[in-house]
Amino acid sequence: MDKVSLRGKLMGDMIKVIMDSTMGHRFQTGEIRKNPVEPAWACPEGYEYELVEAGQFTMEYLRPFQVSTGRVVLQLHGGGYIGPMRNIYRDFAVCYSQKSMGGDVLTIDYRVAPEHPYPAALEDAIEAYRWLLEEKKYAPDKIVVAGDSAGGGLALSLALYLRDHRIPMPAGIVTMSPWTDLTCSGESHKTNFLNDPQFGNTTDSMLYNCPYIGDADPTDPYLSPMFGEYGKMPPMLMQVGGNEVLLSDTLVVADKVRAACGKLRVSVYDGMFHVFQMALRLIPESQEAWNEVGAFLQIIYGIRRKPEGKVVRRVKSGRKK
Repeated sequence: MDKVSLRGKLMGDMIKVIMDSTMGHRFQTGEIRKNPVEPAWACPEGYEYELVEAGQFTMEYLRPFQVSTGRVVLQLHGGGYIGPMRNIYRDFAVCYSQKSMGGDVLTIDYRVAPEHPYPAALEDAIEAYRWLLEEKKYAPDKIVVAGDSAGGGLALSLALYLRDHRIPMPAGIVTMSPWTDLTCSGESHKTNFLNDPQFGNTTDSMLYNCPYIGDADPTDPYLSPMFGEYGKMPPMLMQVGGNEVLLSDTLVVADKVRAACGKLRVSVYDGMFHVFQMALRLIPESQEAWNEVGAFLQIIYGIRRKPEGKVVRRVKSGRKK
């Protein structure tokens, strides 16, 4: 849609009000994310839900009951590399299963900082991917890696690692507001400084004080995939809000994918905030984004015919980057 919906604008305004409060600082720094207090999640009817212990971390395996499509989404959650799994990602898993027409979803509760700095999260993502290949025997062309925020950056880092180490690549990648530049040097950190309701107007946030970096070089492509090269990558769907300070984290990677003649669909949802897809059905923009995810997954999995052309780029409201 070419215009910000009323509900979308109201939600963005509500986020800004919260962030301007005392509680907002706790959100921005990640304090609230570290130890979320949530009710027990109820697995919806028609699904099987299994906890899988994988050494130093836990995986959550969601499958439609008595359905086997051979398709699977590996979900890498957000949280600034400091927050554990939350219920919203269990809801995301259900969405990914529905949008992939009955696919399975593996979401990993990877190790987080400060106790486990880089490369702990990447190591866990690699182990989970290998588990899908070697233990569960999913074909690589039936695996899609998806992630939001830090998980979106981790999805790209995982793909770079798999390519560089000649491990069979997934069929596709989905990112939502990916954090790809842990140096926070992108242009949009300036241009959207006053626009971003969640991470704008301050540098006292988890973005600028990231314990996951540890002693590593923040320009390492396996840590900040914006600095990587994108030849021989699988098709990608990249979504981002137009008001985000992390807007350039998507656009720079997208430019590199296009330069490498990769298959890409990038959507900038004007007026939207960080990971607006968490609104699920509450705002039209989130509904549209999830429908776009569904269309992408169906193309990747061969459920519908692929359109012609190598690169599809979608920019809201005529925005040109």
